Amino acid sequence: MQPKSIDEAISLLESHGDSAKYIAGGTDVIVKVKEKKITPQYLVSLRRLMELSYIQRDNEGILRIGALTTHRMLESSPLIKKHYPAIHDAVKNIGSIQVRNVATIGGNICNAVPSADGIIPLLTLGTHLTLVGPKGKRSLPLKSFFLGPGQTLMTHGEILTEFFIPPLLPRTSGAYIKHTRREAMELPILGVGMGLSLDENKKTCAKVRIALGVAAPTPIRAVLAEEYLTGKEVNEQTLAETGKKAAQETKMRDSIRGQAWYRKEMVSVLINRLGFKCLERID
Repeated sequence: MQPKSIDEAISLLESHGDSAKYIAGGTDVIVKVKEKKITPQYLVSLRRLMELSYIQRDNEGILRIGALTTHRMLESSPLIKKHYPAIHDAVKNIGSIQVRNVATIGGNICNAVPSADGIIPLLTLGTHLTLVGPKGKRSLPLKSFFLGPGQTLMTHGEILTEFFIPPLLPRTSGAYIKHTRREAMELPILGVGMGLSLDENKKTCAKVRIALGVAAPTPIRAVLAEEYLTGKEVNEQTLAETGKKAAQETKMRDSIRGQAWYRKEMVSVLINRLGFKCLERID
């Protein structure tokens, strides 16, 4: 089924109940169908809803990204690369070019796996998202969206339509590191992102957001680490302590890709690297 409007898509899903599922790029849904993790009788394609594919920043500095925007569109956008480099860092390493040409940022977030690269930079930017469903439209912070692995606050029939990113503070930049065993198409052992704003002296942290993937059942913000660094000079000593505090906020587990103790150690290492990368990009 290929609806031509959001209302038609919602109506189709409602009429078929639990036997139907939305599909956008299909890079996650089709894999789940083949592995028999889900068995929908009907797939409601969102690919014709081209009004949900855009990257726009208005005169006030508000960035809006449509949920059907592909990773390749984000990777190729000069606006994203220059002003939102953490997003660029993340999307350029998702799958192959062929995958990035069809995979959507909305699908990456709705899949809600702790290892999703696209989630982490959006968390560092204070992103909100918009959902449209049978009961109307609602917005909520991205950080509140995830309930557990593969679980979100979306209700049956709702469609994720847009990401809303507030204006950046002066002297702000960001970075994301996908830590893997090899330079190839692979899920991260750990994903760490930072958004850093400096004071007028370009030394003191005015605001910081730190997000971690594969560090808990859901992607998380390292709030205590953020509180520690805010108001302090950003240097090797303060970043080391920030990394330690962030590691303490994690709920690591062993998996086939890496052991918990190793992931926790790497949080400190990567936050140090991210801090200096942000300083370099702000200059």
